Amino acid sequence: MKWNIVSDSSCDIFKLDNLGEDVEFSTVPFVMTIDGVDYVDDENINLDEMIDAMYASKNASLTACPSPETWYNEFSKEGYSCAVTITSSLSGSYNSAVAAKDMILEDNPDKKVLIVDSLSTGPSPILILKKLNELISEGLDFDEVSNKIKEYQKSVHTLFALSSFDNLVKNGRMNKMAGFVAHKLGLIGVGEATEKGTIGVKHICRGKKKALNSIINEIKNIGFSGKEVVITHCQNSELAETLKGIIEETWANISVSIHPTRGLCSFYAERFGLIIAF
Repeated sequence: MKWNIVSDSSCDIFKLDNLGEDVEFSTVPFVMTIDGVDYVDDENINLDEMIDAMYASKNASLTACPSPETWYNEFSKEGYSCAVTITSSLSGSYNSAVAAKDMILEDNPDKKVLIVDSLSTGPSPILILKKLNELISEGLDFDEVSNKIKEYQKSVHTLFALSSFDNLVKNGRMNKMAGFVAHKLGLIGVGEATEKGTIGVKHICRGKKKALNSIINEIKNIGFSGKEVVITHCQNSELAETLKGIIEETWANISVSIHPTRGLCSFYAERFGLIIAF
């Protein structure tokens, strides 16, 4: 049986490596609108231009999630469909995908469609997508894949380190006072994706070294004993590499990968932001 894995563009990747036999991967884009200009989050997006426009704008910018029709087109492909979305607490993408599933089941009641709410963004969907591919490659049936990936999603944790919170605050994604304090004092906010998929600020740090120490301590406090960490960054490869090195020194036999953020996560993490999932 053919499998189609699809994610919205919160996943920060365009390609999923080592796809199993009869497995295809694709993404559907968000659209960021800044001063009337649309930036489609696909391979052709100019991130430098978008970020510069974002900082130059005095107006509130907007994001639009993939429409039900867009998801419907993906679910219409032959075979089983597995979708991963950004947290439903901060975006309508999950609900849009659910609406598309309802539409396609009306047309084809036997169609198998799985939708996973990552309750996060960036590197967390990457881990879920990789696990989906792994489970499918093991030859599990649709129901087994569905049950195991939902359990796996519950085990994934996400941390972030942001030096600017402007768009998160402007778009109602986080508390205005927390964003105001960090921004005005030039500090780095270290936080987490909560169990409900919202953003919670844990620490306000002065300087990169303290922020990295805070991240490592949070990973330890969670009791991490896994084998994989994914880091995504917005134009901050140097700090991402430094964090990778610390993680590899702290935990043995661990795989750490780094990816640049795509448009949506660049929009919200802003320049120099890091997002970490494990």
